[in-house]
Amino acid sequence: MRKFSLLIAFTLLSFYSTYAQQAKYVFYFIGDGMGVNQVLGTELYRGELEGKIGIVPLSFPQFPQATVVTTFSATNGVTDSAAAGTALATGNKTKNGAIGVLKDLETPVNSVAVWAKESGKRVGIATSVSVDHATPAAFYAHEVGRGSYYEIGKDLYTTGFDFYAGSDFLDPDNGGKAGSENLYSMAERNGYTIARGYKEYLKKSKKADKMILFQTEEASKADRTAIPYAIDRKKTDLSLQDITRSAINFLSKDATKGFFLMVEGGKIDWACHSNDAATVFHEVTDFDNAIKVAYEFYSQHPDETLIVITADHETGGLVLGTGAYELNLQVLKNQKVSENGFTRIVNQLRAKTNNQVTWEQIQQALKDNFGFWDKVKLSEKQEARLKDIYEKSLKNQQVKMEKSEYAQDEPIAAEAKRILDEIALVGWTSGGHSAGYVPVFAIGAGSDLFRGRIDNTEIPTKIAKAAGYIAHQ
Repeated sequence: MRKFSLLIAFTLLSFYSTYAQQAKYVFYFIGDGMGVNQVLGTELYRGELEGKIGIVPLSFPQFPQATVVTTFSATNGVTDSAAAGTALATGNKTKNGAIGVLKDLETPVNSVAVWAKESGKRVGIATSVSVDHATPAAFYAHEVGRGSYYEIGKDLYTTGFDFYAGSDFLDPDNGGKAGSENLYSMAERNGYTIARGYKEYLKKSKKADKMILFQTEEASKADRTAIPYAIDRKKTDLSLQDITRSAINFLSKDATKGFFLMVEGGKIDWACHSNDAATVFHEVTDFDNAIKVAYEFYSQHPDETLIVITADHETGGLVLGTGAYELNLQVLKNQKVSENGFTRIVNQLRAKTNNQVTWEQIQQALKDNFGFWDKVKLSEKQEARLKDIYEKSLKNQQVKMEKSEYAQDEPIAAEAKRILDEIALVGWTSGGHSAGYVPVFAIGAGSDLFRGRIDNTEIPTKIAKAAGYIAHQ
């Protein structure tokens, strides 16, 4: 009997010590808006590009642990990113719109990133959108409303993690309110070095104690809300891969401590709000490429590293198949820019022609960027739809911009995207979020905790268990 008791005690000790010691390095990837069909659709698209019916797998869906997650908030069956981010960060449900507080909108709750910091780990928070957006903010801020960008920026410094990255601050001057200190000027006072772009990061990072990585000032002047979509990216643009590589490099300065790093693929959600399938699939692929950077690190430290990938919610109600029992996803390869990117092209034509854009010029732009009339055959009705929108919005100048959550686009851009999605046999049920399951994938130390259907609030506590963090609220 004594031997049996000792065996149980030894087994339990081994179990708890394993999780306390193994996950020295934790990667937590969140694909904003990335439901199961966003992942599967990307893999099916990759399969069609190789001429087959079936998938060409991304890297992260091949991780050994995989399950599904429920996402409802404390007050809504369909969550927003603030409540979902708070659940994924802190293990607590809250009201839609709230960041790092309970649904009473008064009680602050700390995140798994704070637990990691209190356990002596180095901590990084990174995203492809602004650093003060809902998902990253949920890991360091405590605000009643997700739109309090200036206050969230101040919380960034108060929490004081080692590394932050994103496109920029959304409201660095508090809307120009008198007496408000600029968020950039707070950096040095709080011990942070700001780097603009990957090259500047490489120059400044060695001497920096704490770091904030933003895109270049030139890029922020064009759009401070996010780094460019992968489909629109230029060589000089900051990428999520650059951000992830920089974060690992910086957090590894003191390898004895270990680290916790959250990386958000924020623009998957934005493309889904726009119902832009080609752009979504490029964003998911780009997200996978950032995960590959983490996997390289995992390959060097397989016994001490945990990688967890999930999403905060599904966006758009993406449907793979719209009636006919087939897909035609390969046609999406002809789309060369996002819907928003094509809007910029149309705006350039407006400027170039003093707002006298001809149908022939629009046809050429559509041919160049969507393959219409050349590689993609249009029906008479589809061509008539494009011509009708041209007549209204470009010839007669009755422009009513198409609005989605994060963009206002030219009607001709929106219609071109809709037509290509129709031809691809991809459908959307809304321009908002849905309550659909989202996936979770995991590999490494403690990854076997991610089994069976789970709620989003369970993910941070499972990470804490795997890494040996003590949860302090």
